[in-house]
Amino acid sequence: MAEKRTDSKRGSVIPLDPEALDAPAPTRRAAFLSQLRKAARVFALIVVVQVILRAITVAYVRPDRDSVREHSESWAHSALSSLRKWDDAQKEETYLSIPDPASALLASREYATHPHIAGSTEDFNDAKVILKLFEKHFGVQPTLDPPVFPAGSPESRAATLGINKLRRPKAWIDIYYPVMNTPLDRSLSILSADGQEVEWEADLVEDGDPRDPEAAEYRNAVPTFHGLSADGVAEGQLVYVNYGRKEDYDEVVAKGANLTGKIVLARYGENFRGLKIKRAEELGAAGVLIYSDPRDDGAVTVANGYEPYPAGPARNPTAVQRGSVQYLSLYPGDPTTPGLPAYANANRTEGENIPKIPSLPISWANAQRLLEEISGTDAQSALVLDGRASESKVKLVNHVNTRVMPIWNTMAAIPGHIKNETVIIGCHRDAWVMGAADPTSGTVSIHEVVKGFSSLLKSGWKPLRNVLFASWDAEEYGLIGSTEWAEDFPDWITDNVVTYINLDVSVSGSRWGARGSPSLAHLIRAAALDVPHPTDPTRTLWDAREDDGPFDGALDAEFEKTYAARVNESNVGKEEVGIPPLGSGSDFTPFLQRLGVASLDQGFGGTAHDAPYHYHSIYDSQRWQETYADPGFLRHVAVAKHLGLVALRLIDAIILPLNTTHYSLELDDYLANEPRAGRREEEAERKFKELLHKIPRWYVSVLGSEDSSRLPEWLRRLLEVVYGPLPKGPVRRFIKAAQRVQRANAKLVAFERGFISEEGIEGREWYRHLGVAPGKWLGYGATTLPSVTEALTFEKNATLAEQEASRVAALLDKLTETIKV
Repeated sequence: MAEKRTDSKRGSVIPLDPEALDAPAPTRRAAFLSQLRKAARVFALIVVVQVILRAITVAYVRPDRDSVREHSESWAHSALSSLRKWDDAQKEETYLSIPDPASALLASREYATHPHIAGSTEDFNDAKVILKLFEKHFGVQPTLDPPVFPAGSPESRAATLGINKLRRPKAWIDIYYPVMNTPLDRSLSILSADGQEVEWEADLVEDGDPRDPEAAEYRNAVPTFHGLSADGVAEGQLVYVNYGRKEDYDEVVAKGANLTGKIVLARYGENFRGLKIKRAEELGAAGVLIYSDPRDDGAVTVANGYEPYPAGPARNPTAVQRGSVQYLSLYPGDPTTPGLPAYANANRTEGENIPKIPSLPISWANAQRLLEEISGTDAQSALVLDGRASESKVKLVNHVNTRVMPIWNTMAAIPGHIKNETVIIGCHRDAWVMGAADPTSGTVSIHEVVKGFSSLLKSGWKPLRNVLFASWDAEEYGLIGSTEWAEDFPDWITDNVVTYINLDVSVSGSRWGARGSPSLAHLIRAAALDVPHPTDPTRTLWDAREDDGPFDGALDAEFEKTYAARVNESNVGKEEVGIPPLGSGSDFTPFLQRLGVASLDQGFGGTAHDAPYHYHSIYDSQRWQETYADPGFLRHVAVAKHLGLVALRLIDAIILPLNTTHYSLELDDYLANEPRAGRREEEAERKFKELLHKIPRWYVSVLGSEDSSRLPEWLRRLLEVVYGPLPKGPVRRFIKAAQRVQRANAKLVAFERGFISEEGIEGREWYRHLGVAPGKWLGYGATTLPSVTEALTFEKNATLAEQEASRVAALLDKLTETIKV
């Protein structure tokens, strides 16, 4: 029997001829050369195979290939190499090294130094700038014709519906066509006793102090008006209604006031501006004026000795808060296509969620004169809810051009290994004027997230799940861009989206906070504990929830009470997690409250001791941001780091980090019998990881990629000849473990979906989440178990409350069955 020598390096067996051992030297030399040639042939074969592999990859993988081989083990098979290569700590360290204050500052100066109201030329230009950002950092090859698609077109439909089939990143712009408006002319005046003459005319233009260069340049680029306000003229006596909350109106009416034909004067705050108008309209008012009151500015007021901006940190008295007056708690999005996407050729309604009476936003400087008219003496004397009306009448003129207008959502998708699971990261782009805080601070933080993901992609990272970035348009008019896209693709979102991560105002003050679905609360907190505090290296971002502004001063008594309530609300939650629920007012609304996608939002906001934020004013400017909100742009970076960590832990977690146990604790009165999820998911992940490390390394390096699923059978066999047969057991068990993981993840995603009722909330059926919704008379604020709560608090109907409770209980019973093992 011939002797054998084992080549330890390759594990191959090379037979030796025994006669060759006794042969003369030349013969032995010939035998040696023969063996060397055999080894060279094996080595050459390996090299050829590797060349063929590379060629096959190029031949079989194309950027926009329409189909991907679909089989149950595809994602697990393709993810083998990534799962082995990337250590979570290493990946997160790489990401966290990228967001940079200098880069964030430059981005802000690019985006926040010109107006870009939704539907404008500047807005479309910015949409294309964001498209180029996505193309540059995600390796998308620009095309000769920009990928700008009308919503509903085959190209637009294919872009989103094809995300599951992508093999390389893709970026595009969708155009929707909602009804919006822009201002024509407006005026506000106090009339003489006979109504024939004007005794006082308000200056409705902000002063544009030249010490803030962009504010001076663009002081009237976007006139002060209310988005989606009614066109018209109103004339009547003035009545003060405080914040214009339902309880404020109730008190005024209880004092004997009759608002029919009156013009209501309300201050901003405590509820969504549109709801101030909705209640006034219901009570017969002819028009509404809304102003910014320095009592809501905390300690930093002129009365406390601070100079007004831009000379100092106090509110500029001419600043005006523009904004939408849509009835947000009825439904968001295009008023004329509720529940359906706003295509160019859409069938439209009259719009049931917009006012029928005119309104105007006004400054504190103008409000003071109107308050004096009500009291007959000084402004302070009018600040009581006694229902009295002014002696003279006020004339309000609001002429707007209401029409169908284009808006542009800029999108970018990064394909992952798991084709039917997607994490969305979204931030709106449009602003009422420059919007250095709202929303440019959010866009700037997203800019840094994009750069961080770009660095990972260039290092060879491929996400486990798909990632979709969205730069939404027309959020300021009523969450229109995000809502229209969600109404365009509801089935795809329901079937594929596992989480929505929102960002809006990243920085407008010194205190960090977050809101989200209870299932995300622990994830939000854990990531915040892993991100350093922006200005104090001894603390974490989580500690920034307790930060306060640098200015001192006395607080208005009523403000102090409401402010304390808001601070307490920010720390609600079982187990002291301190992540309150989401209400509305930003782009998470359609995902969470209509489609049941777990969502979160975050950012640094103002405190009672911060410089007042000039919300939706020309003074939400780059100079104000650099001087008072975030001088070093360290907070912008902290938000980018936190958002990126949360995203990576959702994108690459084998088991989605959705804590259903915490959710059930938050709603324990209704979920007392709900089985606590967690153990089965932990076991599925443990088994998956255990089997992952049993897969041979050669199999991972050669066949453990998405591209290998397209190799011809002959080449697979050749590889097995070269490398040896594949041990079938571990791989098969690994694939089965992957299937268990995906089933567990499907149940976790189904948990939030389980609160969705097809019938919706009584009276506002667009909202379908029976666990949380914007309060009927709050708009921004969240109401938990809204159908039950509102039946008791507003309808005061115990029978209706019982019926709604039964409806919630039925949903939860069904949910219990869905997530059972």
